[in-house]
Amino acid sequence: MSTSRLSRSGLQRRLVRWHLLVLCAMTVLLLVVQTTHLYREAKGRLGERAMTASRIVATLPDVIRTAEHGVQNPAVNAQVNALRAQAEADFIVVGDRRGIRLAHPLADRLGKPMEGGDNVEPLAGREAISVARGSLGLSVRGKVPIWAGGQPGTQVVGVVSTGYLMPQAWHLVGAALVSLLPWVLLALALGTLGAVWAARRLRAEILNLEPEQIAALARQQRAVLAALREGVIAVDVAGQVTLASARAADVLLTPSTPVPLAQVWPELAELRPGAQRQQNLELQLRGQPFLVNVEPLDGGGFVVGFRNRAEVVALADELTHARGFVDVLRAQTHEYQNRLHVLSGLLQLGRHEEALRVLNAEIRADAEFRQLLRDVQVPRLVALLAGKRERAQELGIDFQVAEGSLLSPVWERHADTLVTAVGNLTENAFEALAGRPGMVTVLIGEDPDGVQVEVEDSGPGVVGDVLERLYTRGASSKGEGRGYGLAGVQARVQALGGQLRYVRRGGRTVFQVSLPPPIGVPVAGAAVGA
Repeated sequence: MSTSRLSRSGLQRRLVRWHLLVLCAMTVLLLVVQTTHLYREAKGRLGERAMTASRIVATLPDVIRTAEHGVQNPAVNAQVNALRAQAEADFIVVGDRRGIRLAHPLADRLGKPMEGGDNVEPLAGREAISVARGSLGLSVRGKVPIWAGGQPGTQVVGVVSTGYLMPQAWHLVGAALVSLLPWVLLALALGTLGAVWAARRLRAEILNLEPEQIAALARQQRAVLAALREGVIAVDVAGQVTLASARAADVLLTPSTPVPLAQVWPELAELRPGAQRQQNLELQLRGQPFLVNVEPLDGGGFVVGFRNRAEVVALADELTHARGFVDVLRAQTHEYQNRLHVLSGLLQLGRHEEALRVLNAEIRADAEFRQLLRDVQVPRLVALLAGKRERAQELGIDFQVAEGSLLSPVWERHADTLVTAVGNLTENAFEALAGRPGMVTVLIGEDPDGVQVEVEDSGPGVVGDVLERLYTRGASSKGEGRGYGLAGVQARVQALGGQLRYVRRGGRTVFQVSLPPPIGVPVAGAAVGA
């Protein structure tokens, strides 16, 4: 009897909290509506005040004469600023018929065009209230035309703009909301009493489920919906898989639940996740690596979201390629613009022979580089190297492709892996130089054993603490969010049966990539020397 009473009491408290949550949401919604209404009212009041001040200024004889002559007058500017202080406005600006400022709170703005684009109405002889952004910020403005001789209906010779910046409107809104605070508190108090009464009424309407069962089901369902969309399972405190998404059921070969977790995924069962959330765990399932996220449940159990690591790596590679090609295009654009500017300057100075020499030098350099790549017959890799050359020139780095580099067309099937490897390794080499002048050399060779790629730089090499975990995801001396490139390269290379090695040679850093020949395809027997 005591336990049942406690359960009903706990359920009642939860229902009261839910009712209060809804009440608070409604209160916030009403406050938003009221704030919007008050904000509009404040803008209207400020607009009327601005219009009144503008009308007064537009009738001043000195202002009319200044506008008619279109010449700044320090005395008129001082008079207008004094009126601005009396009106408690943020600015009063007087402009001529062309919209050029004749009076302004800031002296350095005089003689410059009025901003905001809302002078059409007053210059056409009509008063207007507007909200626009000027040189002082967003404001409510009252715009009044200045008539020749002060006689309405004659020629418009200028415009007066009085404005109140938006913080003034919000100040008025805040004062009004403070006055509503007692009523809000009263509504919350009455809502609390109503929630308690409603909870007592609804307690008897609950189905024949204990509160703990309802809470456990709700937690599981919410956690499943919040987890990853790929493979998702829910596990209770007894280690039983109680819920599995369709993708999870296919991967785990689990047609129905519940089923012991140890039976379908032993390595995950041995993990025994505690109360801490765990993300990006790498676990094996029937020999395949999966990335796993674990979300603990209140009261025990947990929800697991998982995805095949190969899919994640493929997606990361696509993003890396896209980012790399964007950098390459940006570097090419920047570099070509510099060259065109140099040629343009020489031609304008009449130094045509020197411009021709610069142009010929660029043509020779491009031809020499293309000649080095003539035997690399994987177009995407050639495009990447050309882009990296432009990137290196932008960074002030000497980038070279070793003479005699070659690659036959049979490697097109592994172009993604080669582009990923060369792109990441060359970018790491650029970063290793850290803005200092240096050299980066790429060597590509092919023999009966497969393909060998070396990326060599004159940087300081890998620091000791990072060297021990060089190919581990997140290992980097460049800060958080880095250290995923080498891990991704190694995963792609190893997936093809290749190797990724790091050595120091002659005071230089060298990363070596070796890939075996594509299955069933003969590879050229030529070897390339360093």
